Amino acid sequence: MSDKRKIYVVDDHQVVRDGLRSLISQQKDLSVSGESGDVAQALADINLAPPCVVIADLSLRNGSGFELLKELALQHPEIPVLVLSMHDEMTYAERALRAGARGYVMKSDSSHQLLIAIRRVLQGKVFVSDSVMASIAGKLGNPKSARSAVEILSERELQVFEGIGQGLSTTELAERMNLSPKTVQVYFARVKEKFGVSSARELLREAFRWHDNVQAADKQTL
Repeated sequence: MSDKRKIYVVDDHQVVRDGLRSLISQQKDLSVSGESGDVAQALADINLAPPCVVIADLSLRNGSGFELLKELALQHPEIPVLVLSMHDEMTYAERALRAGARGYVMKSDSSHQLLIAIRRVLQGKVFVSDSVMASIAGKLGNPKSARSAVEILSERELQVFEGIGQGLSTTELAERMNLSPKTVQVYFARVKEKFGVSSARELLREAFRWHDNVQAADKQTL
């Protein structure tokens, strides 16, 4: 047991944490040292017993995975974080890497892919899909290329835009993001401005179209 690399799991769904614990415990070189569903508890546990790697979702109770990434980058820069999320990799992976993640895996990927990712980040390397790596390399090679409106949204603005595409109301978004409805409306206004649309109806149309495209891309990967 002493030779096993310790993994800490952060996900707001118990069934996901149970599944990861079962998968990881079957590996000869890995073990789960702890788990949590929210940012505060995760940070407290990690401060007490730092693991070798953290696996974290982006959607968490009372906070977001981006907050956890930024806090861990400040408090424990030596601990690599692997994001495991249902959110579209092409949209979120680069943001996660900028926030401090060392890898990104979608929940629709195979268990084998996840294990490869875990061992990759444990070796000090970065893990993302070939398509995301190509996209990042393309941007580096052509820094003057136009960026889409989605790419220039902040994490909070992107959460609001994504929620709009899912048909969530302002109240539902506020509850999900642990914000006041008034604050959500401010983010809504900023998103509308960045998309260059003048009405809520136009923004809704853009959000629904984007959400449908993401769903279609996800289905192609299954």
